[in-house]
Amino acid sequence: MGRGPSIEGRKNAVDAQKAKVFTKLVREIALAVKQGGGDPAGNSRLRLAVDRALDANMTRDKVEAAIKRASGAGADASTEIRYEGYAPGGVAVLVDCVTDNPTRTVADVRHAFSKVGGNLGTSGSVAFQFAQVGQLWFETGADAALEDRLLEAALEAGADDVQCVDGWCEVLTQPAALEQVKKNLAEGGFVAQQARVTMRPGNPVAVAGETAVEVQKLIDRLEELDDVQDVFHNAELP
Repeated sequence: MGRGPSIEGRKNAVDAQKAKVFTKLVREIALAVKQGGGDPAGNSRLRLAVDRALDANMTRDKVEAAIKRASGAGADASTEIRYEGYAPGGVAVLVDCVTDNPTRTVADVRHAFSKVGGNLGTSGSVAFQFAQVGQLWFETGADAALEDRLLEAALEAGADDVQCVDGWCEVLTQPAALEQVKKNLAEGGFVAQQARVTMRPGNPVAVAGETAVEVQKLIDRLEELDDVQDVFHNAELP
């Protein structure tokens, strides 16, 4: 019988995954600083980026160091680029990247699509199928009464919609209202597990069997690329 990975090997894998997550969080902080300055009080995107970093257990010292680095004269000159394409089964995919070498990045993204039989499209080819929304997640377990209270509180706080399934509730807002809704709910005792501005698909596409496997492979390949910040899709995976 073969032996599984050693404790040290599993720890190294966890550390590598954590480092990748932290890299993306630091990159988001840098982009926020570049867009709106290094003072979180006057930069809503930076406030959200800092909250996400702290929620992921990044220390405040590291967060402040990232802001300081991004505010300095030698700050990274990387830019944001969005690529659009189709995965197998007609699944629409948005790939948000941060890169200092667009030629390299587009080649890597195109290769990921082609490996599973998908194709990279032109700007605007699939983005119309998504809407930018504020998104808050709350864990409610199997407590229907708690879900009802959250629904009422969220709508009173200014949310647009609440959807609950499998012990979790997704609260949707206008992007500009996300922070205020989050604050209002926290004051009412509802603390979000996650808060972010995201791209939400309007018409999900159900996929199954080999198609679902290939779509998941594409998502995994894209998320493993160093320049990829976020991947959004409209697949309903099993």
